[in-house]
Amino acid sequence: MAGASLLTLLDDIATILDDVALMSKIAARKSIAMADDVSVMTKVAAQKTASVLGDDLALNAEQVSGVRAERELPVVWAVARGSLVNKAILVPTALLISAFAPWAITPLLMLGGAYLCLEGVEKLFHHEEPHAAAVSEAALAPGAGTADELVRMEKSKIGGAIRTDFILSAEIIVITLGTVAQADFMQQVIVLAAIAVVMTVGVYGLVAAIVKLDDLGLWLERRPGALAQRVGRWLIAAAPKLMKGLAIAGTAAMFLVGGGIIVHGIPALAHAVEGVGAAVASWPLGGVWAFLVPHLLQALVGALVGAAVLAVWTPLQRLRGAH
Repeated sequence: MAGASLLTLLDDIATILDDVALMSKIAARKSIAMADDVSVMTKVAAQKTASVLGDDLALNAEQVSGVRAERELPVVWAVARGSLVNKAILVPTALLISAFAPWAITPLLMLGGAYLCLEGVEKLFHHEEPHAAAVSEAALAPGAGTADELVRMEKSKIGGAIRTDFILSAEIIVITLGTVAQADFMQQVIVLAAIAVVMTVGVYGLVAAIVKLDDLGLWLERRPGALAQRVGRWLIAAAPKLMKGLAIAGTAAMFLVGGGIIVHGIPALAHAVEGVGAAVASWPLGGVWAFLVPHLLQALVGALVGAAVLAVWTPLQRLRGAH
């Protein structure tokens, strides 16, 4: 009897081990399938947020430009850290809002869009103030400005860039959330976290490369080879033009992104813009017009909203200053 009991026990153990092995295989297959799903959803989300990524790059490169050469990379790194903090706040917040108050996502995005439009209008007004621009450039010149003034100016640039990043990051997170809306909660978390990290590293890595182009040009110009020197001189000449181009693109992106958010948040306005785009598609080079005209209309809406917000915001600021 004892031998039979032992054989029965061994048989039960073998059966349990077989069951464990089977369950492990099933779990492994599910993990592989989940990893594949996450990979696919991350790629789709990255493709859908690519346009915002371009605007994000232009805006941030323009925002962190204009600091002293030795402080460029520390400023970029500070803004990148702020961007990661923004996304660490936005990812759980977006998941909570999506679960409990999905109706609030569009109004919150529209508020952020209005803020971007306000920033765009303010940049246009400041661009038209040559004295203020001259003062800023003088303060940034080597040997100019006190240490406190330079620190305040740097902090102001970093703070402005992080605030702008918050709006763009929110749009990226919301677009990504829409892509994974039907997925499991854990898959949503993984995809959102992956997009947040990849976008931050990609954008600020490129921003760092852009702001250091002139230094790369100087280094190449001092190299012994004729080709390296020629490329170095070309980079030195091209870097200021690129930064001016990014300044224009960054301001335009504020109106495009902010106006686009507002247009898409008002269904009637969105349908009207789409209708105009469909109408111009029948023109010669219709594909070009169908792309340009809706974007120009969104930028126009952004400029009008920014001007309206500024008209209300300026008196409020003066009242606060008076008190």
